[in-house]
Amino acid sequence: MQAYLDNSATTRCSERARDIMVKVLTEDFGNPSSLHTMGMTAEGYIKKAKEQIAKTLKAEAKEILFTSGGTESNNLALIGTALANKRAGNHIITTSIEHASVSAVAAYLEEMGFCVTYLKVDKDGLISLEELREAVCEDTILVSLMMVNNEIGAVEPIEEAVKIIKAKNPKTLVHVDAIQAYGKYRICPKKLGIDLLSVSGHKIHAPKGTGFLYIKDKTKIKPIIYGGGQQKGMRSGTENVPGAAALGMAAEEIYENFDEKIEHLYSLKERFIKGVTEIEGVAINGKTGRDSAPHIVSVSIDGVRSEVMLHSLEEKEIYVSAGSACSSNKPAPSKTLQGIGLPKAQLESTIRFSFCVDTTEEEIDYAIAALKEIVPFRRKFIRK
Repeated sequence: MQAYLDNSATTRCSERARDIMVKVLTEDFGNPSSLHTMGMTAEGYIKKAKEQIAKTLKAEAKEILFTSGGTESNNLALIGTALANKRAGNHIITTSIEHASVSAVAAYLEEMGFCVTYLKVDKDGLISLEELREAVCEDTILVSLMMVNNEIGAVEPIEEAVKIIKAKNPKTLVHVDAIQAYGKYRICPKKLGIDLLSVSGHKIHAPKGTGFLYIKDKTKIKPIIYGGGQQKGMRSGTENVPGAAALGMAAEEIYENFDEKIEHLYSLKERFIKGVTEIEGVAINGKTGRDSAPHIVSVSIDGVRSEVMLHSLEEKEIYVSAGSACSSNKPAPSKTLQGIGLPKAQLESTIRFSFCVDTTEEEIDYAIAALKEIVPFRRKFIRK
């Protein structure tokens, strides 16, 4: 049996997304900038995909900008707004547990002369709203917050945070990294007061290399890619029409029968946590109830290093991550796990299990059984 439990790293492309992508690649393959019929057909796919995505956010199609994925969306959100608003101030706020595509950009902006405040988090990975309130000032031009943490599934209090930010400085723009949240929560940026929102396609069963940035109408932002002026000059370069079409389909699909899908995910999560916590020396990081993300479980296994457990599970065709897949090739300890105060031993013995709507109870039970077999064996081996 195989159990793919690394869906926060990437998901399998859905059949509907795959099929429309192949159709556009092989049949309707015109350049959307071309003036002939095939070009207009291609442009039609772009338009439809924007409408499909906008509908899921209760937004307008013109507020959707296609990108190559979450990293580009986050880069554009931070760099584009910082450059466009630098005359208004030079202060940016983010958190200490952001994905590298935000934290690395924040470091870059510091090198450019911007002042960045990094909010700390508690043991559950949540920011302090009071610390946020104190941090916002008249020079604050942007606050960037991750909605769902990619390692432990912490859900930040975005609605309350935005109210605090806008009350303290109405001109401050709010960016939300929703890469692990989109498709798991109903998100209405206008209602929440969000100005920019990043999404990655391959987290929601669309192809890799696809994503979008929601940009609220009239938001002051500069492009970071220049050229032929595609997408109204905000991201030059020939549009990835097959990818956009597939992303639009996946976005529409992920929100179909949404409540049932989320109930399924929480049921799997609860089943998994119940099973693994029966193993001596196993601890779950962060919240475990329905106030946490439905698809992510961070597990620390006393006495067994992450890499050892990862490969032991791999031998049984169970696939998981040792932290964030995007930083798995880096030896540095996880900022998220450090941020929530895990001791060194647990930092080195934590793995992430993540589910999707296609994950089955059989896969969960298979993983639990494997852990109950592997953990005692590895502990004995290490002690020798």
